[in-house]
Amino acid sequence: MRNCTQDFRTIYDSHYPRIHRYLSRLVGQGEAEDLTQEVFAKVNKGLPDFKGDAKLSTWIYRIATNVATDRLRSRSFKETRSGKTISQDDRLLEDGSDLPGEKKPSVEKQAIREEMSSCVHDYINSLPENYRAVVTLSEIEEFTNQEIAEVLGLSLETVKIRLHRGRAKLKEKLEAGCAFDRDEEDILVCDPKTEHDHPE
Repeated sequence: MRNCTQDFRTIYDSHYPRIHRYLSRLVGQGEAEDLTQEVFAKVNKGLPDFKGDAKLSTWIYRIATNVATDRLRSRSFKETRSGKTISQDDRLLEDGSDLPGEKKPSVEKQAIREEMSSCVHDYINSLPENYRAVVTLSEIEEFTNQEIAEVLGLSLETVKIRLHRGRAKLKEKLEAGCAFDRDEEDILVCDPKTEHDHPE
């Protein structure tokens, strides 16, 4: 018989950071911790019945997506987020530099990456719900279209359509709200445009 307790500890340790970051991008840092714990409670409960029909990571991301979707659609979440801007903590999650063992860049480069993270993350977060998860899984989590289809329970064709439209919407938002340029070290930087162009 498989030792599910030992399996879960290994799974938790190896998948927690990515699932936490994924949820942070979907619902914000303030909500991510509780939801991540909820996800892994469901993983622990479902692990004895996991048949391996899909990759383990795909199964876990599917649970995380469902948990995030339920939270995004809840009335309390909408009331909490109504008129609230994204916190600075929510904006600094793209590079994963807070994880143990990760080599941190110089302060200057870190600041530039945080600025880019802030710019891009805000606009991804402002995408409609049906595009947000697809774009996040593709562009940030680097999932294949087939893996995204399995995580979200969609057809491959639907994923392709949503990804194409989501990328187009993101491009429009970025071009409207951010002026991109390269500094003297040829590093891409973002200079936000006027305040009214910024996503609400």
